Amino acid sequence: MAGVRVVGLRKVFDKKTVAVDGVSFEVKDGEFVILLGPSGCGKTTTLRCIAGLETPDEGEIYIGDRLVNDLPPKDRDIAMVFQSYALYPHMTVYDNLAFPLKMRKYPKDEIDKRVKEVARLLRIEDLLDRKPRQLSGGQQQRVALGRALVRNPQVWLMDEPLSNLDAKLRVYMRAELKKLQKDLGITTIYVTHDQAEAMAMGDRIAVMDKGKILQYDEPHVVYEKPANIFVAGFLGSPPMNFVDATIVERDSQIILDAGVFELPLPRDLARLVKEGATSDKVVIGFRPEYMTLSIERTPDSVFQADVYVVEPMGSSYVVDLKAGEYLLKAITPATTRLPPIGGKVWVGFLMDKIHIFDAKTERTIF
Repeated sequence: MAGVRVVGLRKVFDKKTVAVDGVSFEVKDGEFVILLGPSGCGKTTTLRCIAGLETPDEGEIYIGDRLVNDLPPKDRDIAMVFQSYALYPHMTVYDNLAFPLKMRKYPKDEIDKRVKEVARLLRIEDLLDRKPRQLSGGQQQRVALGRALVRNPQVWLMDEPLSNLDAKLRVYMRAELKKLQKDLGITTIYVTHDQAEAMAMGDRIAVMDKGKILQYDEPHVVYEKPANIFVAGFLGSPPMNFVDATIVERDSQIILDAGVFELPLPRDLARLVKEGATSDKVVIGFRPEYMTLSIERTPDSVFQADVYVVEPMGSSYVVDLKAGEYLLKAITPATTRLPPIGGKVWVGFLMDKIHIFDAKTERTIF
């Protein structure tokens, strides 16, 4: 197997649309890396450049120690799994799996051995005589993985391979795919817009927007210590709440005045905010799962809000709260006593879990 290194990658379409803008990152040998971001952020174009399906305008791509910019896809020793499984409808599963090896003129005995090994690994031995139209979505996905795996490539490149599956099967298959990747140790770069999929599967996540990587780190770091407002808001379901605030000093105390509430800052945090902010305008961020709701005021209560909507989620509620101009979301246990819709509830949040961003640069201060 081999690692992948991308240096200063840039790709422009139609001489004006910058799809990838100076992207650099490294994937270690055997690592599972996710390129995560909204549609049009450049993640698929980055993957296609690595595969050799697009020619970058600038930058270098290394697979192992080889610079592969000038190599055609077939010589890069990679295998790609697409969003559409791209199985040959007139071929059996066996022939679909064997096709990449036949194209490379492998001996017939070697082809048979590899196909049966991969089929056994993916638990599709009993499907080898079927045509793709006779398979379920999950079975087709396994065949597509098998076709990529049968060549024993150095690198797997995957472009949203689970997006065509229903929700239940998608959750099952992402666990199966992660286990398979770890068992085989194949270096993998995986594109998705699904943050839950990224958090569950990746060793590291590269969050992209507008052709750039905004943060590249382990999933728990990206979630708990986002680099900026975009990353903070993109990860999490429901997403992080954001409230605009002004830094004010009152009686030698630094306070964040958000209108609907005031938040006094401890001395060490106040110093970080004053040193890190480019003006007196900041944004406070807090995740729904770190909020507390109660009918009666408690020592943790920060402000009151109106209950706007309650969404039962089984063991928990997602509660939409109206506080001034803001519509905030909180997650609370289903055992929590709540007032009726339109009633008042006291809201608090864990101070060590809040995030403060500079309003102008949108970068994280704390």
